[in-house]
Amino acid sequence: MSAPRMGLAMVRLLKDNLNRKIYRAVSAALLSLSISAFIGAVAPPVWAQEKDTVLPESGIHYPGGFDANTLGEVRGKASDPVFPATGPVQFRLISERETYVVLASPKWYWKDLGVDLSAGKEVWVRGSKSLGKDGNLYIIAQELQILPHGESLAFRGEDGYPIWKRAAAGAGGGRGSAGSPQRGMGSGFGGMGRGKR
Repeated sequence: MSAPRMGLAMVRLLKDNLNRKIYRAVSAALLSLSISAFIGAVAPPVWAQEKDTVLPESGIHYPGGFDANTLGEVRGKASDPVFPATGPVQFRLISERETYVVLASPKWYWKDLGVDLSAGKEVWVRGSKSLGKDGNLYIIAQELQILPHGESLAFRGEDGYPIWKRAAAGAGGGRGSAGSPQRGMGSGFGGMGRGKR
């Protein structure tokens, strides 16, 4: 083989090796991007992946501790609202007979609803009642109305499933999407499955 042909063969061999390396690098990058895009499309955002936990002070499972067999309604005055970084927004509900700790929703959903609940406001709550290991009565809120003007806020559907999880998994998977509280979910006093009116 002559020197020019040998040189040309070496150039082709180097070019083929370089092309293979580039092909492998590009293929690996595309595979990585494809996997990331698939995971992003399938997995809900981190804030929507709220896991069921046991609240340490009460021993109540949240958000999954809702039991339709213990559904009840309580009317009274709200006090001591608490907005923890994780877990449910809570407040005390002082009725004529008992005092309850109301477990509402995650703070982000509460803010999305635009709830204005200051101490002393009259409220009506429908939800699942239970006795905590700390001796306090709890109610996992399904619906809340701030009285007297009747602003109605839904936290759980008829089946007790958290609306904020449906809102998080709705169209676009983000806050304010289909099924979110800002879009409205029906009407009428005492009904369920609706957002802020």
